[in-house]
Amino acid sequence: MSEETTDGVAEAIAGELELLAPRVRSDREAAGRLLDPDFVEVGASGRRWDREAMLSELPGKPGAFEDGPRYEPSGMTGTVLAPGIVHVTYEVVLGERRSRHSSIWRRRDGDGGWRMYYHQGTIVPPGTAETP
Repeated sequence: MSEETTDGVAEAIAGELELLAPRVRSDREAAGRLLDPDFVEVGASGRRWDREAMLSELPGKPGAFEDGPRYEPSGMTGTVLAPGIVHVTYEVVLGERRSRHSSIWRRRDGDGGWRMYYHQGTIVPPGTAETP
């Protein structure tokens, strides 16, 4: 794996971890630096979010409060799909809820580095085995 490839995975994972942190979730400007201008999310509810809707609602969503429950990620890995494109997968626990996540991060010249382009979260039903 080339240094550029390794750095891309590391940067995407670092960005993913930042987006799970209350200090970033509660700060529209900080979160905005990590979301691509063309960002789309398909939430566990099936709702489709665009960048503006996510930035507007993120400060009030779970995991955005320093004194509230926090996301506990595990098994986070990244794979380079193409130059400037990284796919990140992981599981997360927030309170009693466990979910699996998949994100696509992309780097575009001149826009400040790696940004999340696409995200999907799926709730894991109770009793389902953890991903190996």
